[in-house]
Amino acid sequence: MKEFATEPAFDQKFRQGKAQEIILEVLKAKLNNVTYHADNTSTWTREIADDIKLKLKDMTLERYKFVVQVVIGEQRGEGVRMGCRCFWDPNTDNYATAEFSNASIFCVAAAFGVYLY
Repeated sequence: MKEFATEPAFDQKFRQGKAQEIILEVLKAKLNNVTYHADNTSTWTREIADDIKLKLKDMTLERYKFVVQVVIGEQRGEGVRMGCRCFWDPNTDNYATAEFSNASIFCVAAAFGVYLY
């Protein structure tokens, strides 16, 4: 009889450090020489979120669901605070964030890995 796994194997857990590297790599590739334009931000956020999600899926973590949130804004020298709340299992679920900015824009991306029981 096969047992039902309630936790992933140690090597199959969502790794915050690896996910953060992936996010930062995508942000740099997409936004390195970009100038802010409000008409383009919705397209950029969708493309960035999709790219991050695809690369996270390439990690082949079984039974994980990925949620990616991307925020892009114009760099005006003002401060920005972001926060999130989640209800999850701290033994199996985790998240990673990364930030990118240049003279024109700032971008914050967060990826959440949630294990499906």
